[in-house]
Amino acid sequence: MTAISPSHPSGQAEPSFRHELYPYRGDAQFLSGTLGYIHEALEGDEAVVVAVPPDKASLLRSELADEPAVAFVDTTRLGPNPGRFVSAWVDWMNEHGEGDRPVRGIGETAWREARNAAHLSELRYHEWLLNKAFARSSTWSMLCPYDDADEDDRSTLRSLSRCHPLIHRDGHHVRNEDYRTAEEYPFEALQPPCDPFQELSYTHGDLPAIRSKVAQCASDAGVPDDQQRKLAVAVTEIATNSIRHGGGRGTLRTWAQDATFLCEFRDAGYIADVMAGRTRPTTEQIGGRGLWLAHQLCDLVEIRSTRDQGTTIRLHVGIPQRSS
Repeated sequence: MTAISPSHPSGQAEPSFRHELYPYRGDAQFLSGTLGYIHEALEGDEAVVVAVPPDKASLLRSELADEPAVAFVDTTRLGPNPGRFVSAWVDWMNEHGEGDRPVRGIGETAWREARNAAHLSELRYHEWLLNKAFARSSTWSMLCPYDDADEDDRSTLRSLSRCHPLIHRDGHHVRNEDYRTAEEYPFEALQPPCDPFQELSYTHGDLPAIRSKVAQCASDAGVPDDQQRKLAVAVTEIATNSIRHGGGRGTLRTWAQDATFLCEFRDAGYIADVMAGRTRPTTEQIGGRGLWLAHQLCDLVEIRSTRDQGTTIRLHVGIPQRSS
């Protein structure tokens, strides 16, 4: 089979990946839109990969009678970090596609289960990054259902609309005038650290001090031992990259907020590739594994990088809440 792979962000080819938002209200509209999309795919001899919450998967399964061309995948194993989703879609599409047979994806994120504002922001950013990741992939397309039942919360739908070149409406693929291209889509600014926070300036030779500082702060915050071990690996990777590529020095901040422990690294470096850390490194690749590991080990990774302001990377780890 022909393997699907993300496109390099600098590619200038006309996008062929069809990425469309499907706003719906209630189970009946969910089924009518997604089943229409699936039947259109089957009529065109396309395979379908469905990645939706369990309750929605049950609705679709009951209507499809074990259709062999439709595969349901388990999204819960990915955990909460949207930074893992691009490589997961690559795996799913390569697994269920055959030869040059086109594949359609249906991906619904559980938006209302977002842990906090940072998590919600990264979910939206992931939706936009899909356009960059698969801009030149003509072998597949994706429908993104969104439950628009809450009329009081229109902001999420408006921001999602900016991430999708197409809108799925009445069975038609309609061009979305609200879509924002690479030059127009700004990532959201990070919120200031929550007081009180710990701060440490670092440079060459300070890696042991960084690890010690994070370990002590994470322990004080109540991060479990197993998560501390994962965080230690992620911190080592990010700090090493920061020193090596960020001008030889930087600033570490740690704090706890909203049942989350955060480590923030700031330096003068610049990460040009917006897909850095979101695609699995190849065996031949030199470098590029630090951010990938951080995404696999942490509950959330926020990256903000500009030429004039440098780079900020935040690692999030959840803190279990003690029952009263």
